Amino acid sequence: MMNYLARCPGIYCGRELLSDGNWSDCGACLRGYRSNSTSACIPCDDSPMIYDWLYLGFMALLVLVLHWFCIDMVALKRNIPKEVIIIHLSALFEIIAASLITLQLTDPIGSFSIRSCKVRRLSDWYTLLHNPAPNYESSLHCTQEAVYPLYTMVFVFYSLGVIIMLIVRPLLVKKFLPKQGKFSIYAALYFFPILALLHAVGGGLIYYSFPYITIILSVLSNAAHFAFKLNQTMKSLILSSVSDIKNVVVILGHWLLHGYGIMAIATLRGVNTHPAMLILVPLPALFYILTARFTDPHKLHIE
Repeated sequence: MMNYLARCPGIYCGRELLSDGNWSDCGACLRGYRSNSTSACIPCDDSPMIYDWLYLGFMALLVLVLHWFCIDMVALKRNIPKEVIIIHLSALFEIIAASLITLQLTDPIGSFSIRSCKVRRLSDWYTLLHNPAPNYESSLHCTQEAVYPLYTMVFVFYSLGVIIMLIVRPLLVKKFLPKQGKFSIYAALYFFPILALLHAVGGGLIYYSFPYITIILSVLSNAAHFAFKLNQTMKSLILSSVSDIKNVVVILGHWLLHGYGIMAIATLRGVNTHPAMLILVPLPALFYILTARFTDPHKLHIE
């Protein structure tokens, strides 16, 4: 305890102003606080940047895409029957409900706005690795959520997503897809813990790389979607892309994800989103259709 504010070692250790006017010893700031340049713990009063909202949206979209993928895999339907659409809408409702409740539970409680600490560097996500050891003696434990509340919000969202899914989906699955539908619930119970582990370990890496992850996955998924077509001629690929409702929905989904990734990269780089960037959205699909005939294995001559 000190009667004046002295600088703490490390970049995350701070001092709290006590009720008697003195300053506490160096340590971790309370949740919702972060040390400033003079090591005083100050409240997080920043508003999330657009990129922060895009990051939170990516974490929600990732779960939704996995839900829809698992539902399609277990349904084993070439078209989209009413029963499968209802399960898809159930997954959409679960994600929206979990997202809205998470926002309501985040400070300020009962509001859709968020009080946050600005992300300044990658190490802000890994304060555990930056506990200082003055004079190479015992370490000062200053582990805290320096990116408040971006780190814990995702865990709250995952927890609510599981709870809402277990409340809503079993009733719909029992009525509309009793045989295969239950496996989509089992799959979600597997990938939710995996996503939570990935976020716990690599949250900061995901924060800075999710725009590129979105674009790469959308391109690979787009190529895989077309590659499963038996007829790889240009005419057949174009006709199936506009005549089959399921193909139209899948392609539009890829385009939306691709556009989302492009917008996130522009935001990360500080570039204003220009309407001309939308030209890049259908490029992967058009590239595959135009070049599929050059990669047909039946046209390769092995000598």
